[in-house]
Amino acid sequence: MTHTSAAALPAESRYSPSNAPQLFVRDSDGNYLAAPDDHVIDAARQLVERSVSKGMKLNTPNRVREFLWLKLAGYDHEVFGAIFLDTQHRVIEFSELFHGTLDSASVYPREVVKAALHHNAGAVIFTHNHPSGEPDPSDADRRITQRLQEALGLIEVRVLDHIVVGGSDSVSFAERGYL
Repeated sequence: MTHTSAAALPAESRYSPSNAPQLFVRDSDGNYLAAPDDHVIDAARQLVERSVSKGMKLNTPNRVREFLWLKLAGYDHEVFGAIFLDTQHRVIEFSELFHGTLDSASVYPREVVKAALHHNAGAVIFTHNHPSGEPDPSDADRRITQRLQEALGLIEVRVLDHIVVGGSDSVSFAERGYL
């Protein structure tokens, strides 16, 4: 096997938006048509839904990040959600709890506690997106996470992490020592 640098390849072989891989779908008449980007993204989200299903143990941070990135990266407004887990950290359900604006979402601890009780959760991983593409948590993000941790502590539900998704990156509160 020989290796060739990208510069040595003919221009039409190099990756660029104009020659990006294209997926095709077959219509009801059997004709192949270029798949619209939103259909490809929806299909990827459905695949992720199947890969992180009820009863599955989330045992690697990368698996959690990939799942949350696919769930939240495409939104143009903030979405705050939670992965509710049992006491063995197996998935019960992912829920989008609050939808907000371009740069904020109102999060109500009372509603989060109600959702945790409804799912009979033993633990939770919070998440939200930053449509700006910058995943660094704000002071407000840290304050609401602390309030949620205190509220859920009263009903013995552990907060394992809060992951902020921004662009193609994410930040874990647990890895940063915020929890």
